[in-house]
Amino acid sequence: MGALADARFPVIAAVQGGCIGGGVDLVTACCLRYSTRDAYFVIQEINIGMMSDVGTFNRLPKQIPEAVVRELGYTGEKLLAERAERLGFVNGLYDTHEALVAGALETARKIASKAPLAVAATKRMISYSRDHSVAESFAYLNALQPGIFSVDDIRRTLASAKSGKPAEFEDLPPAAAGT
Repeated sequence: MGALADARFPVIAAVQGGCIGGGVDLVTACCLRYSTRDAYFVIQEINIGMMSDVGTFNRLPKQIPEAVVRELGYTGEKLLAERAERLGFVNGLYDTHEALVAGALETARKIASKAPLAVAATKRMISYSRDHSVAESFAYLNALQPGIFSVDDIRRTLASAKSGKPAEFEDLPPAAAGT
């Protein structure tokens, strides 16, 4: 699950039907979550005498209100898709499986049309800010931005906007050891 959360690119979950136990662990590690209206999420472990232990309680309290996490964690009740969307856990709802897949892929295409280095840095910055103070986040931003700032990517983006043609960016460079 950590590999999804730590990936240098956004990870998108598309959920139809029940997302139960380890499935909840999985989707909490994703950046964006879309679902069909009939989807639901259950922290099932409590229903079988266990505590969720693969990431749900590490990530979910940062994604929805703590009181809701407690309710779901203590009761094992379903979090229905519409409530999940109202809480901000699900980014969008779809009526059918086909519409869900098409919507998730459209979001993926939009992300893929952006400068890969900027997308990777944005993901990293959002994750860092979630876990640190505003002051710490600004210090991190000031250290991160000069290392990823690409005049070439900015030129490509501006030329694309002017021409109406998609920008072509360099691939994301390999990650440095330990990152």
